Amino acid sequence: MVETYEKLGLFYLGQDIDKTTQEATEALTLLKNKNFTTHATIIGMTGSGKTGLGVGIIEEAAIDNIPSIVIDPKGDMGNLCLTDPEFSPSSFAPWVADEAKNKEQDVNEYAKKISTMWKEGIESHHQNSQRVAKFSAVKKTIYTPGSSSGISINVLSSLETPPSEVLDDTDAFSSYINSTVSSLLSLIGIEADPVESKEYILLAQLISNSWMDGNDLSLEDLVGRIISPPFKKIGVLPLDAFYPQSERFKFATKFNSVIASPTFKSWLEGETLDIQKLLYDEGGKAKVAIFSISHLSDEERMFFVTLLLNKFVAWMRRQSGTSALKTLLYMDEIYGFFPPTKNPPSKEPMLILLKQARAYGVGVVLSTQNPVDLDYKGLSNMGTWFIGRLQTTQDIDRVIDGLGGKVGSSFNKDEIRALLANLKKRTFFLKSAHLDDIRLFSTRWVLSYLKGPLKRDEISTLMHDQKALSEKKQEQKVESISAPIIPEGFDSYTTLDSSIPQYYMPDLTGSKQYIPSLMADCTLNFFNQSKGIDEEENYCLTLELSESDSSADWDHAMSEEGVENCFAKLPSKAPEDAHYAVVPDFVAKDKQLRKATKSLSDWLYYEHVLELYQCDSPKLLSKPYESLGDFKVRVADILNDEKEKAIEVLQERYAKKEKVLTDRLDRYSLSLEKEESDTTSSFLNVGITVLGALFGKSKASIGRAGSRVLKERGDVGRAKEKVAKVEEDLRDLEEELEDKIDDLAEEYSIDEVDIEDYSIKPRKTDVQINEIAVVWKSI
Repeated sequence: MVETYEKLGLFYLGQDIDKTTQEATEALTLLKNKNFTTHATIIGMTGSGKTGLGVGIIEEAAIDNIPSIVIDPKGDMGNLCLTDPEFSPSSFAPWVADEAKNKEQDVNEYAKKISTMWKEGIESHHQNSQRVAKFSAVKKTIYTPGSSSGISINVLSSLETPPSEVLDDTDAFSSYINSTVSSLLSLIGIEADPVESKEYILLAQLISNSWMDGNDLSLEDLVGRIISPPFKKIGVLPLDAFYPQSERFKFATKFNSVIASPTFKSWLEGETLDIQKLLYDEGGKAKVAIFSISHLSDEERMFFVTLLLNKFVAWMRRQSGTSALKTLLYMDEIYGFFPPTKNPPSKEPMLILLKQARAYGVGVVLSTQNPVDLDYKGLSNMGTWFIGRLQTTQDIDRVIDGLGGKVGSSFNKDEIRALLANLKKRTFFLKSAHLDDIRLFSTRWVLSYLKGPLKRDEISTLMHDQKALSEKKQEQKVESISAPIIPEGFDSYTTLDSSIPQYYMPDLTGSKQYIPSLMADCTLNFFNQSKGIDEEENYCLTLELSESDSSADWDHAMSEEGVENCFAKLPSKAPEDAHYAVVPDFVAKDKQLRKATKSLSDWLYYEHVLELYQCDSPKLLSKPYESLGDFKVRVADILNDEKEKAIEVLQERYAKKEKVLTDRLDRYSLSLEKEESDTTSSFLNVGITVLGALFGKSKASIGRAGSRVLKERGDVGRAKEKVAKVEEDLRDLEEELEDKIDDLAEEYSIDEVDIEDYSIKPRKTDVQINEIAVVWKSI
């Protein structure tokens, strides 16, 4: 049955609670994962079990290959990395060492006890080691901005020009600028008013002008531009009248102090803040990225969280629309980042996500101790509420108001008020726009070991292997630059034909000795009308020359892509007193470099193609320059949408069959006297729950029908035979449904899609050598 609900795209959250006895029933609490696209909030006082519920939701998403970005202000969410499918005491030992010492127990013995408890707990909640292994295989990374304890993250890239989807949307761009500027100012302790603050207005104009021109920024760039802005007016006022240079200098020194701080160096190291790479690996498999920020100051937290949310919004706007859940953004303890009255920098991008993310398949889950920590507009965009124990009357009353006028058919407001003040740990109300009624449930045993907040050395230990691998990759990226071979002799003149253009790079060494190279400014077009492909690539190719060369071997040329007009900033006037290495004859005598141009044109035509990927079912072609992993993610999104539609068709068909059988069960049960339910009908308690979840209805009506069967007494043999026959028919219906679900899971699996390489060659007329010349470089 576990396989069944996972194939249905259901999150297993726990078990329903009987409101009268406060005991767990056999009915599983299941919620469709796509329901999280309408967002969720977890509310409950300290000790209510919020962390366990949040961890469980992320585990469910990861098992369904749905990636998550987790913002962790407390340090608890790193517990997602603490899993062991073997439940080996030796793997638990480092996690429980401190707790064992506090209890004055032997670490190994205590580890054995805890590992056994965790294994038995997981198995007691309808789970097994295979499920743990599936979650454990998902890559989980703890990032520590501003610290080297985990994986470092480079915030310099956070001031890159946002994508065109943001730049072209006036409201989106204004919001992006506002939150970016506010977060930068919060880093230096300035809480600015966008209308009156000189600091805000200056920064906003500097950043917006730069981005509109397509130029990226760094914090170092900002310091220089604050002192000497590239404009003379702010609005209609002269710059110096609006914000005198002496004041701008003081303003710039505040940022300079941050940059000069030894601790800030760690903000500029590590992986780039690339959301796509944080969410998926190179094969398109989901990852969990945990941003642990408990070590940061309040100002630094606000700065980083705002930059991260802005990056996430920009990434989201580049995605195609989908009704399925594509990714989760989870934030533990939202207090201070999304308040109802103030407007911190993080609030605006968070509101954008809550209002718009659903269309892109993004679900936001926010956790907090008190409902007053959340903005009212944010609460109105929450489709699902998980409410644990609350302590104050104010909190309880606000939650009851938030539940709406009609609380539900099973609970009245007085019942909820009494329960909220006395709920057991790990017990929550579940109110969702996608469910008919409020439900009371206890959370399942999580697959991760809940150690509590991780310390820096523990994070460092957990991330040791990933850090070593990351450092190794960084080393591999560093290209070794070999010193150029200095020719034996130089001349004070060149023997080039006068028709050959020449340019000169700056003499950085002062040697006055130059060696030749061929540089070419090239443009390639890749066009395929039927595939909707029309791409242009610009190259700047540089091929170093040696006297012994007999031809141009363009395979050894260095290439810079995306560069237009290679020669724009190179002087054509020869330097004085220069000495030149010998140019090979095939270049020196090539008038106007016609032969070199022809050889380059042929090389580009035969060697360059636009590499793409394609599949037939679903019929899809990758975008230009899209990686295989990103293409797989898009294909998987389409398959998930098609699978959802297929499940809805299946739902409608089997709902009719199920209704016929349950109606028949009701009729046959009228002849039997009701009695207490026993354990002989676990199918009705558990199996029908799966059917009910698929059909999108509360299990209550089915449960009542089943209860009537189980409570019948008396010796009415014929009626009992009929009831037994209906039960058998229901079992057959479930087995038939499971077979259909298996077929759907296989049919719409990304693993079943045959992805092929597809390349587009340029036409000869689409290869353009805009300019080719000999370029002299000093040695």
